Amino acid sequence: MSNTPTPDPIFTLVQQMVRALADKKAEDLRVLKVSGKSTITDYLVLATGNSDPHLRALRIEVERVLDEVKHPICGMEVGGYGSGWTVVDAYQIMAHIFTPEQRGNYALERLWKDAESINISKLIEAPKPVESVATPAPEVVVADKPAAKKAVEVKAVKAVAKNPAVKKVVKAVASKKTVVKKAVASKTVAVAKKAVVAKKVVKKAVVVKKAAVQAVTAVKKAVKPVVVVKKAVVKKVAAKKVVAKKSRK
Repeated sequence: MSNTPTPDPIFTLVQQMVRALADKKAEDLRVLKVSGKSTITDYLVLATGNSDPHLRALRIEVERVLDEVKHPICGMEVGGYGSGWTVVDAYQIMAHIFTPEQRGNYALERLWKDAESINISKLIEAPKPVESVATPAPEVVVADKPAAKKAVEVKAVKAVAKNPAVKKVVKAVASKKTVVKKAVASKTVAVAKKAVVAKKVVKKAVVVKKAAVQAVTAVKKAVKPVVVVKKAVVKKVAAKKVVAKKSRK
């Protein structure tokens, strides 16, 4: 059985409060143990702030420490802006935060001069880390022969492959590959269908062009005799004009 005494949770909370106040630049920190002399509380925490905003910041820090451990707050006395004194009553702990002037006026240290004064430097001192016993690293056996090394690697790979999490990942990858293959196949079919449709359109266009060419050729053939006749008529009319002109002379 261990002989280490169980730490007092209230004293531990006082220690946390003092450290938090010190971090917020509280001045003239004092802790008085009054448990044997007072029925109101066990510890008085006294601190000084340099201004009303500083007092407010210190009070908020005390509340934060108490809230973190869910320690109840009995009451609070702020006294209004400029009062220079704030009290946080947490049952077993009472925190008094003053301006320098009000600290001198109330003089709680003189009022509780018979109380035990706790060493502040020990409270603020950071706890020493617990030394842990180093566990020796497991000995790694390296096989000399390549065949043995390969057998170890194969065994390790098989062990990993049997892992349910690895199997799940492999299955998911395989499923994704299947989806991708289907998508590629579907896209290939769609492209092929579009190519067939385009080919049909081109074929129809070629047929229409051929029909147009044939129609133009037929029109040319039909027009050619008319042109020949027209030329013959023009020549005949011109010949008559020449004969008529000569007869006039």
